[in-house]
Amino acid sequence: MGLSDPTPEGRFGEFGGRFVPETLVPACQALEEAFTEAWGDPAFRAELDGLLADYAGRPSPVTECPTLSEELGLRLLLKREDLNHTGSHKINNVLGQALLARRMGRKRLLAETGAGQHGVATATAAALLGMECCVYMGEVDVRRQELNVFRMRLLGAEVRTAMSGSRTLKDAINEAMRDWVATVETSYYCLGSVMGPHPYPFMVRTFQEVIGNEARLQCQELLGGVPDIVCASVGGGSNAMGIFSGFVDTDAELVGVEPAGGAAVGRGVPGVVHGSASYLMQDEFGQVLEAESISAGLDYPGVGPEHSHLAATGRARYESVTDDEVVEAFQLLSRTEGIIPALEPAHALAWVSRERRSLAGRSVLLNLSGRGDKDVAQMMEILS
Repeated sequence: MGLSDPTPEGRFGEFGGRFVPETLVPACQALEEAFTEAWGDPAFRAELDGLLADYAGRPSPVTECPTLSEELGLRLLLKREDLNHTGSHKINNVLGQALLARRMGRKRLLAETGAGQHGVATATAAALLGMECCVYMGEVDVRRQELNVFRMRLLGAEVRTAMSGSRTLKDAINEAMRDWVATVETSYYCLGSVMGPHPYPFMVRTFQEVIGNEARLQCQELLGGVPDIVCASVGGGSNAMGIFSGFVDTDAELVGVEPAGGAAVGRGVPGVVHGSASYLMQDEFGQVLEAESISAGLDYPGVGPEHSHLAATGRARYESVTDDEVVEAFQLLSRTEGIIPALEPAHALAWVSRERRSLAGRSVLLNLSGRGDKDVAQMMEILS
């Protein structure tokens, strides 16, 4: 089966939809219409493709890992989203949404961020297109991602600290959505993952499909076909949906890797959060549980509705790893291949490393969704 478009109501099977305050329903409908029209416009697609190539640096390469492959007893390939401008896959989606915002006449970009990569990418696009930018970030994440906070401010963005709840990504989204409700006529909410109310999950996946499309062709050249396993970390899930999109209609096994403290698919039950129905960590009273992860970018109690659908139908499976395993994987890739990964994709590598015996002799394509510069200070503290 290939990836399917959502129903007119924005559903992937039983998941998705549009659960927003009445004031935002027209905004979501206008966004859906604008996106559909833009995506069908060759001029819009050409401008986006041009920016992805000449500004973001696409296509990103697929890198063989000979030393680590030998150590693990399998063939490991990395899709190098860490080499994009701003250091992660986030720029793919943000450039598309920023062009869409400009097309809709909006002059202010709103964003939420956990690890800061989406915030940096949004601030970058705003600077490029001459727009205002306001990024919400939880107080806990502001502390552990100081470098990215400075980068956003350097790029001209206002960074607002979310002080409520767990003071992490979930709360930053809450604050950004409140701002959007209040400024819906002038602001464009640039959501960073395949979550939120329809059309965001579908739209963000569409902008991230460039990862899977490239990887499919690159694997054809390197492997003569598709890899046995396609693996990526999952928080909200945009980097995983991006790479899964290129292989969902093949025999490749799709594996999403969640943090043990935030495993929405592994530990959650269906519920509604931030505008859509998906698997969600909640207690018996329906209260959202706090997610915990060493990675600010995966510190989220829910997951995108399309991931929920892939899990429910059995097309993809979702595993979890501990913080200790992630720290080990972070060092492993750095030591063997000279590539320092972000803590987010280090989750995917931690699973591959742990499962090396069952994966022996197989080919594994891993989406290296970000580079580790932003995490080095945090890792220095952990490893000292």
